[in-house]
Amino acid sequence: MKLYSTILKEGKAEQSIERSRFICYAKPVDSKAEADEFIKCIKKENKDATHNVPAMVIGDKMQIQWASDDGEPQGTSGAPIVQMMVKEGITNVAVVITRYFGGIKLGTGGLVRAYTNSAKLGLKDGILCDVVSKKSITYVTDYTYLDKIKSIEKEGLFNIEDTSYSEKVKIELVCNEEDEIKMKEIIESLTNGTCKIVNEKNILVKLPRKS
Repeated sequence: MKLYSTILKEGKAEQSIERSRFICYAKPVDSKAEADEFIKCIKKENKDATHNVPAMVIGDKMQIQWASDDGEPQGTSGAPIVQMMVKEGITNVAVVITRYFGGIKLGTGGLVRAYTNSAKLGLKDGILCDVVSKKSITYVTDYTYLDKIKSIEKEGLFNIEDTSYSEKVKIELVCNEEDEIKMKEIIESLTNGTCKIVNEKNILVKLPRKS
């Protein structure tokens, strides 16, 4: 089940608009403290810039939404970035748009477009992905059944996430939450009921969006 969207890694993108340079820095974050530290570092790196506009959306329910216009006309830069991210369902991301003014004013509408488009480019470079909840179940079973389990994996119902070997084989299988019962039934039947579940949990998985 999809929970929200975010980015896989730090992203950076630059564009020139009417002689002004707009550079977007985007980073996946898990807390406001992490976002604040990222924003602080970018501002320090670009202390000679005309503006360093920060924005962040954090939390699986987008509980934290914050931005600043950093000297740009009110509501023309930071807020539109947050609004765009919320509309796109993107969270756990901090963004800073650095602007080096080129001497030509863009007007209110022009600024909104410049900042939101720059943010989109930076997020795209960070690789947009969907965060989904899946089920992880770890079995202990005889080696006799390992090849059979690997063969069934090709059908796409589950993925083998990890395998460890000792007296018996321990194998972690990951599936969609709605496929949990079916997967358990298949493994139970395949191993003639000899397998043992030693751990099961819900996990979050990042799946890159298909372009």
